[in-house]
Amino acid sequence: MGTGGSGTIFFTNCNLRCSFCQNWEISHLGRGAAVTVEELANMMLELQRIGCHNINLVTPTHYSPHLVKAIDIAAGRGLRLPIVYNTSGWERIEILRLLDGIVDIYMPDFKYWDSAMAAKYSAGAASYPELTKQAILEMHRQVGVAKPADDGILYRGLIIRHLVMPENVAGSLEVMDWIAANLPKDTYVNIMSQYRPMHKAYDFPEISRMITAEEYIAVVEHAKKAGLTNLDIQGSWWLR
Repeated sequence: MGTGGSGTIFFTNCNLRCSFCQNWEISHLGRGAAVTVEELANMMLELQRIGCHNINLVTPTHYSPHLVKAIDIAAGRGLRLPIVYNTSGWERIEILRLLDGIVDIYMPDFKYWDSAMAAKYSAGAASYPELTKQAILEMHRQVGVAKPADDGILYRGLIIRHLVMPENVAGSLEVMDWIAANLPKDTYVNIMSQYRPMHKAYDFPEISRMITAEEYIAVVEHAKKAGLTNLDIQGSWWLR
C-alpha cells in the first residue's frame, strides 16, 4: 500500500541475462547513463524528497560496492528510507553477508528449479538453483518475513518472486514445495503471471507463447496445498 510509490533505480546490465527479459535494452544492451557514486546518493535523496516509500535498487548485484558507498553518503545526509535489493536471486552468499544491516527488503526472483533450464535460458547459469536457494535462506536470516506495518507499508522482510512460464520451464511446483519446506509458511511469495515472449524468446518454441490460465492456476493451487499462506496472486482474475 501507500501513495508515494517505490523509488526505483535501474542498473544497466544483469548477471543472469535471461533470453526472455522484458527489459532487455537495459539488462542486455546496457542502455543508461553513467553516474558517479555522489550523484547516485543524490538520486536517492531526491526520491526521498518527492515522497517515495523506499529506494528500490533493480539488478544491483554487480554494483554492490558502489551502492554501499552511495547509501553511506546518502544516509549521512538524511536518507531514512528502506533499501530494497531487487535481484534475480543469483547471488554470492559472501556478498550478501556484507550487506547485512544495510538492506531492509530483499526481493529476489526464484526463476528456475532445474539447472539445465537455467543454463538454457539464462546465460549458462547452471548454478542458479543451488545458489539461489542459499541466497534466499541468507536473505531470510537477515530480514525475516515481510509483514506490513500499521500503515500498510512494508519496511523490512523477504519477498520472493516466481514467474510462471510456459510448459513448466521454471519448475514452479517444485519451487513452491521448496519454499514451503524451508521457510515460514507465511513467507511473502509473489506468483507472477506476466510472462511475455520478449527479446530472444522466439528462439525457443516452448517459451514463445504466453502462459495459459490453467498453467497459472495450477501453481497457485499447488502453493496453497503446500501450506503457503501469504501469496501475492497477480493473475487473480483467472481464479474467478
